[in-house]
Amino acid sequence: MAKEVAARKILVENVNVPGYTHPVDAAHYEAMKKVLLRVLPKDGPGLTQTEMWERAAALADRALFPDRGKVGWWAKCVQLDLEAKEVIVRDKGAKPLRWRRSR
Repeated sequence: MAKEVAARKILVENVNVPGYTHPVDAAHYEAMKKVLLRVLPKDGPGLTQTEMWERAAALADRALFPDRGKVGWWAKCVQLDLEAKEVIVRDKGAKPLRWRRSR
């Protein structure tokens, strides 16, 4: 019987719950991070959540994300983590909310 290799994990933060961390699959996280940083603009006005999810779904690796319904969950998970780490920011006062890269 072959040994199962434990999936590599990464701790994510949540901008809405300071100090909270949660382990998630590193391969999925890193793939979605790459997608989000590709689709989010550097300058305003940024993307709405719907725009971010639609663009992420179009670019997400089908091998890692065969269930297209999970792309939204991963996009939100990574968005909250990147926002907590100040890699992406919410555009101030935008209605609806919009996000963009901070650097």
